[in-house]
Amino acid sequence: MASQQPQIISRLREFSPTKTVGLISDTHVPARARELPKKVFEVFDKVDFIVHAGDLVQLSVIDELEQLAPVLAVYGNMDGPEIRGKLPKLNSVKVFDWKIGVIHNPGALFGAAKMREIAEQNAFNVLVYGHTHSSNIKWEGNTLFINPGSPTNPIPPFINKPTVALLRITKEKIIPEIVQI
Repeated sequence: MASQQPQIISRLREFSPTKTVGLISDTHVPARARELPKKVFEVFDKVDFIVHAGDLVQLSVIDELEQLAPVLAVYGNMDGPEIRGKLPKLNSVKVFDWKIGVIHNPGALFGAAKMREIAEQNAFNVLVYGHTHSSNIKWEGNTLFINPGSPTNPIPPFINKPTVALLRITKEKIIPEIVQI
C-alpha cells in the first residue's frame, strides 16, 4: 500500500484545478465593427474570467462579455470620457498566486523596456496589453507578456487574422494560447 502513495500524489498533481482566463483587446465596437464576432462567445464559453485590454469604444462590450464571465477591463486611447470615467488605465487580478496585470498601451511599439518596468513595479507575473492589434506571446524569464490581438480589426489585415487569447492557469504554471477566430 505504501508503494502506491507516490503514484497517487503524482496523479493528484495531474488533476490540479485549472482556471481559464479569456483575453481580448481592441474590439472597437461600433467604430470598426458592428458587434463582437460570434466566435468570441464560442471561445470564451467556458472561461472563468475575461480580461479586456482596452479600446472597447462602447461600454456595452463589457455587458455582452459579462454574460459569459466576470470582466476586468481598462480604457484605451480610442475610448471616450464615459469609458475613461468608469475604467482605470492599469488594472490587475490574482488567479491562484499569479498576478495578472492589464494596460492598453505599455509602449510596446518602442521596445520592451517600458513593459518590463510596468511588470516589475507592479509585481506582475503576466502583463496583458493591446493597442497594436497584433497578437503576441513573449516570455522574459518568469514573466509573460501577451497581446491577444483584435477580434475585429487585425493590423495589418493581409497578414494577421482576428484573434483572442486564453490563459490556462494552475497553481504551478500558466499556459498561454492565441486563438484565431
